Amino acid sequence: MPFKLSIFRKNVLETLASSDETKVMHVSDTPESLYPFIDELIEKTGPDYVIHTGDLVDNVKLERRPDLLPLYRGALRKLAHILKGSGAVLYIVPGNEDDPGLLREFFGKAVVEPGTVVTIGGFRFALGHSLWDVAGLEADFRLYGHNFKLIERGLNGVLGVNFVLLPSGRTYRVKYPSGTDFDRGYRMWRGM
Repeated sequence: MPFKLSIFRKNVLETLASSDETKVMHVSDTPESLYPFIDELIEKTGPDYVIHTGDLVDNVKLERRPDLLPLYRGALRKLAHILKGSGAVLYIVPGNEDDPGLLREFFGKAVVEPGTVVTIGGFRFALGHSLWDVAGLEADFRLYGHNFKLIERGLNGVLGVNFVLLPSGRTYRVKYPSGTDFDRGYRMWRGM
């Protein structure tokens, strides 16, 4: 089901879709309800790289409810189908609500440890689930999620889907659909 796009979001997507630069797409803390939106963004923008910084099934809180592992597995299968079908190079960072073994089962060598630094198009990207995983690392971009806090040179995937265009280094954020934080289990914005 296509999402109704605001004029601003539509303009950003048109800019991203028409760019000849390398596109890095970054998401984090994604509830299952967000998967059609992610699929649509991938289809509209054609990213070369997709980086997920953890909590891939954020509506299932495995840290507190390990008995929900079958539900997590089913949702993870859906997201793996979307991300692997994108044709993009993937980097997947386990979050506190993830099962690292299942992530490796579905994503293989695309799974990297929090605090990993990768080079894409001559730029260094520090990847972590939380800001503490990347805050002290030397990098051009620090990608993370987990909470709503911001850090210097940081792109927080909880606040929206981030895109980095290379080699210009321009960044864009596409806001998540309304209700995403509720689907994550947040009743209000914490940490503000």
